[in-house]
Amino acid sequence: MSRSLNKIMLIGNVGDDPEIRSTPNGNTMAKFSLATSRTWKSSDGQQQEKTEWHRCTAWGKLGEIIGMYVKKGKQLYVEGRVEYSQTESDGQIRYWTDINVQEMQMLGSRGDEGNWSATPNPEPTSTPPQPTSEPDDDLPF
Repeated sequence: MSRSLNKIMLIGNVGDDPEIRSTPNGNTMAKFSLATSRTWKSSDGQQQEKTEWHRCTAWGKLGEIIGMYVKKGKQLYVEGRVEYSQTESDGQIRYWTDINVQEMQMLGSRGDEGNWSATPNPEPTSTPPQPTSEPDDDLPF
């Protein structure tokens, strides 16, 4: 059996407030852009920087959460899959690359409303491990 994987993970800053829409059947969609940057030194020692912009779309409950809490400039971790499409207008074909967001986590300090994550269908979490009652003076450091 042949298997494949289409997964992308990004950490970046939101370029503008998300655009929220509802489909005719009531499904929520959030569209936003996410900027990722990289820096390096060129061969002559000059600092270089390049920013990539990613078109992101989230659906359903995750789209609603993004609409409520995500604003321009907010740092996010997003995880999803890459989707390619094309449109034609006036004889011109335009190609699009979109990130279909399946998980999102807001990053930043507590002053930025804290860290939290959202998934459209969170999986049940296991019971956290219980602390042991060993005395601290037995630790090797």
